[in-house]
Amino acid sequence: MAVSDRQHTLAKPASITGTSLHTGEQVTLTLQPAPENFGFKFRRVDLEDKPFIPALVEKVQKVERATTIAEGGVNVHTVEHVISALAGMGVDNAIIEMDANEPPIVDGSSQPFVELIKKAGLQEQSEPRKVFEIREPIYQETRDGTIITIVPDKKFRISCTNVGPEGRFTQYMSLEINPETYEKEIAPARTFVYYEDIAPLMEKGLIKGGTLEAAVVVRGETLLSKQPLRFNNEFVRHKILDIIGDLMLSGKRITGHVIAVRPGHGPNTEMARAIVSQYQAMRAMVPPTLNIPSGEAVLDINEVMRILPHRYPFLLVDRIIGFEGENKCTGIKNVTINEPFFQGHFPGHPIMPGVLQLEAMAQVASIVLLRLPGNQGKIGYFMSANNVKWRKPVLPGDTLIIETEMLKVKRSIAQAVGRCIVNGQVVSEADLMFSVVDR
Repeated sequence: MAVSDRQHTLAKPASITGTSLHTGEQVTLTLQPAPENFGFKFRRVDLEDKPFIPALVEKVQKVERATTIAEGGVNVHTVEHVISALAGMGVDNAIIEMDANEPPIVDGSSQPFVELIKKAGLQEQSEPRKVFEIREPIYQETRDGTIITIVPDKKFRISCTNVGPEGRFTQYMSLEINPETYEKEIAPARTFVYYEDIAPLMEKGLIKGGTLEAAVVVRGETLLSKQPLRFNNEFVRHKILDIIGDLMLSGKRITGHVIAVRPGHGPNTEMARAIVSQYQAMRAMVPPTLNIPSGEAVLDINEVMRILPHRYPFLLVDRIIGFEGENKCTGIKNVTINEPFFQGHFPGHPIMPGVLQLEAMAQVASIVLLRLPGNQGKIGYFMSANNVKWRKPVLPGDTLIIETEMLKVKRSIAQAVGRCIVNGQVVSEADLMFSVVDR
């Protein structure tokens, strides 16, 4: 199931009925389409006013054997499997309606929810998908030996090690997460429990709906289940399934390499909080008074100079404030009276030359181009500019917002569109063409 860089919701509603794992209640869950930028929200249709609960880490209430979210006294248990399926299959916006407080456990995996998503179908939306690129490593370690770190990566990858009691069933797996790998390699993996943990869980009023049809029970070196293992490393695959669902509570798709040893719902959700913190710190780098589109990744001037060969006085982008998908990029150029071109353009009436605005668009577009696999370290030569329009003068003190979108890349030739904006108004725009060559 290929997914573009646009947001997606469900094409139509689809429902599933079953028994909840911890409460043991019968529940019907319905996946409903949702508008752009909506995210995932649960809805308790069994309650008065049918309240919504956003699937966000700030709503997390408990993380014992499952992730529970709550809003105003209304809660939903065991949210990770259905969120994992939605995120893994490329859904960005959905309403998850339930007539009880916990989704059905079904067979203990997320495969039934994947089948539900496929039954509903995906509907492409007009807004770009927003992906937060992890720019600085995030590291967390707990006293009981759990280690989770995320390091920068152009894809979303997870490398996970599951370690059971006394080192039993230690398993490792590493893979890139996309709809194809998720459906085939992760979704079928079932939840599991160690036999010695069952009595304490039951004493706490949990796993009332647990059966050998909905989980694998580990008793010593023996596995108890209604069916054989689906993978020889099924446990670590289910841990990855949980990581995907729990990290999505950050509210953001990410690119980065997640490395986890002995993960659990508590550490997973703490990492989701850390993702939110890094995102907020990066957004704080953008002046709040500017009319800036909502991009998700930030490159400072040093990172810009590692990509572009340009230097003073011809580097015409100060930083990148956002990427949307793989093709759109937004940069900033702060125009000051100290620019060398103002000495002659024009004395007593300084105006930024239109051709330099065009060059600024080309530089921002080149950043997208030179970040593509195989283009790192190369140079983007400007080949042509068509449909160029200069609409308003750019003056000292203006902040130039430079928006570009890569339309087509074929071998070493690329086509893009760009525009420059000041105070919310387009001051220039053009169609651009580049050639990528070795330095």
